[in-house]
Amino acid sequence: MIIAFFVNSGVSCASNFMKLVYNRREKRGDTMFIDEVTMDLIAGRGGDGCMAFRREKYVEMGGPFGGNGGKGASIIFEADEGLNTLIDLRYKKLIKAPKGENGQGKNCHGKNSPDVIVKVPIGTVVTDVDTNLIIADLTKHGESAVVARGGRGGRGNTAFATRQNPAPNFAENGEPGEEKHVKVELKLLADVGLVGLPSVGKSTIISKISASKPKIAAYHFTTLRPNLGVVRASDGRSFVVADLPGLIKGASLGEGLGDRFLKHIERTRVIAHVVDMSGFEGRDPYDDYVTINEELESFNESLIKKPQIVVANKMDTPEAKEHLQEFKKKVVDVPIYEISALENKGLQQVVDALADKLDTIAKKPLYEEERFESHVVYKFKKEQPFTVTNENGTWVIRGDEVEKLFRMSRLNTEEAFLRFSNQLKKLGIEDKLRELGAQDGDNVRILDYEFDYRL
Repeated sequence: MIIAFFVNSGVSCASNFMKLVYNRREKRGDTMFIDEVTMDLIAGRGGDGCMAFRREKYVEMGGPFGGNGGKGASIIFEADEGLNTLIDLRYKKLIKAPKGENGQGKNCHGKNSPDVIVKVPIGTVVTDVDTNLIIADLTKHGESAVVARGGRGGRGNTAFATRQNPAPNFAENGEPGEEKHVKVELKLLADVGLVGLPSVGKSTIISKISASKPKIAAYHFTTLRPNLGVVRASDGRSFVVADLPGLIKGASLGEGLGDRFLKHIERTRVIAHVVDMSGFEGRDPYDDYVTINEELESFNESLIKKPQIVVANKMDTPEAKEHLQEFKKKVVDVPIYEISALENKGLQQVVDALADKLDTIAKKPLYEEERFESHVVYKFKKEQPFTVTNENGTWVIRGDEVEKLFRMSRLNTEEAFLRFSNQLKKLGIEDKLRELGAQDGDNVRILDYEFDYRL
């Protein structure tokens, strides 16, 4: 009864079954391939500056003596060739870096906190969820990028001493670290991507042409994770091939786990489209071919533009020759190679042909330059201009720069408050309030702090 239900329910049931098997294997520990996680990052706040004065015998009016705070820790992602999955990040929903050490008296500066290094596989892409901009695309071993920058340390009162004010009675708080909500994706680095419907022989092919030994069974959806293999041509040239599972009709929309794995085709330079010429279960090889190409195009139009060859598999079956003749009548602009993976026939010819094709195709960057943030290493996001709005009779001031300025100001002395007011004036906020009609004594709010406006 269960078997009958599965057969008659079509793609939807097949997809659910596949996801169920995938989840069960994951729980048992059979499948540990994790290729996408989302997480929050909070870089370390800078240490607070110290307000202190010399208090030494025989040193009259010793002057300021407070040291600067140390830099907060940045969060850095680094590619490591020893990793092949994001499993280590799966349960890390938040990474919070330590703050810098506070400054101390006697001009003692606080220590910088060591940066937090997050190891990820080669091919990892980090995207800012809020802006959809790419922060890092790590394609080489040891390549790194600062994803969230730690705040600088606040200055102690010694740093503010001038001829006009030789004994400043204020110091800075540390700068807040960057906070980001990011998506971390692994996109495999492979030269050739093997695509095709389930059970067309992709896993068998990669097991025969490389040292990769994927598990193979005589039922649909055996492969639930990508398999990578290094392949050598007859003349010694080598390249990497990826067997990408989960592709059925509706894969681009998530059917059959296809949306999990289509992303891995994006880096490939050539697509090897494996087609079952046996007509298994009454399928038409050409319809299978069209189905997969439609899913590639639906997921990303650039995929269908990649160089492609057709690998006509299972040519050892009785019906294969007839099916191939009909297939060639409809597919005339793509090279077709006949093989029998089971009998190990024609495979070397395919490998050599792929090596020749790869020699003619230059490696291109995966993303356009416009998709990247303006920084990769140690850059800030552009500060937003301030805004002033009247909300229920209170003038509310917002903006990245003014809010950062407020957080770094320690308003515990009259001198510190006067300095903060002058900084707001330099930003043009006082003029803006006057322009909008603010009156003497009106309430002004920055974040959770309220004060009176004075003309």
